[in-house]
Amino acid sequence: MRGFEASCFKMRVLIVGCGYVGLPLGAELARQGREVFGLRRSREASPELAAAGIRPLVADITEPADLAKLPPQFDWVVNCVSASGGGAEAFRRVHVQGTRNLVEWLAAAAPKKFVYTSSTGVYGQDDGSLVTESAPTEPATDTGRILVEAERVLLDAAQHRGFPAVMLRVAGIYGPGRGHYPKQFLQNEARIEGDGERFLNMIHRDDVVGAILAALARGQPGAIYNACDDEPVSQADLFRWLARELARPMPPSMADDPDAPPRRGATSKRVSNQRLRGALVWQPRFPTFRDGFRAELLRLREEGQWAG
Repeated sequence: MRGFEASCFKMRVLIVGCGYVGLPLGAELARQGREVFGLRRSREASPELAAAGIRPLVADITEPADLAKLPPQFDWVVNCVSASGGGAEAFRRVHVQGTRNLVEWLAAAAPKKFVYTSSTGVYGQDDGSLVTESAPTEPATDTGRILVEAERVLLDAAQHRGFPAVMLRVAGIYGPGRGHYPKQFLQNEARIEGDGERFLNMIHRDDVVGAILAALARGQPGAIYNACDDEPVSQADLFRWLARELARPMPPSMADDPDAPPRRGATSKRVSNQRLRGALVWQPRFPTFRDGFRAELLRLREEGQWAG
């Protein structure tokens, strides 16, 4: 444990689920002079973490015995873990049981701040209404309901145990390697769902990193903040912009299937980021999808995936 002892005079940060968001977050915190530890279930990404200035740790948060092997001595903890495969039960184990395990493990030496990245998928509104953090959370999907359950674990710990949990409800993330709509459009695989009027809420990965940093620095324990860009957009308007930008025709429409099970993103609401902007003094680098998509299209062109 010499690595832990040697870093005792620096602010120590633990990132649980140090992947698509956690890796650049850790790299930025390391650049700021923090002692950053990245926790993952396997050692596969350890060289990548180490190259970013992050000390790799290996443990499964669904296994208390794994966590017990690690000293719970961190100033800040960020849980941005994801569950890949295994369905709803695997998702629940990681987000609900894993969250409970983290709270118990950290109880002996509580951090100054604990940030959990939830999702705007907890909102089930389907009427295009404006959604703030006080809106009802009644999602139609299993994943949405599980995230609500995980949030309640943390809200209960904040209220009754003084645990410094802050929730970020993050919209659909895009960015380097994750430009879902531009890629679909360029590959002629995009389809407009129904009339295309369903609202989409998105955020660039770099702005998720910025939101987490703001929550660590200024987030209030027990508080919830929506993390999304400034402009919810209808699917049709998004494709109209791509069609103009790329000088290509609009994609075809696809009829709605009333018998299909609800999907994670199949709601229609306009999520507000005003609390995050105001209370945490957060400003996105990519305020709208247009700003972020232009950066993604440029990256795809530079990588030879699009001739431009």
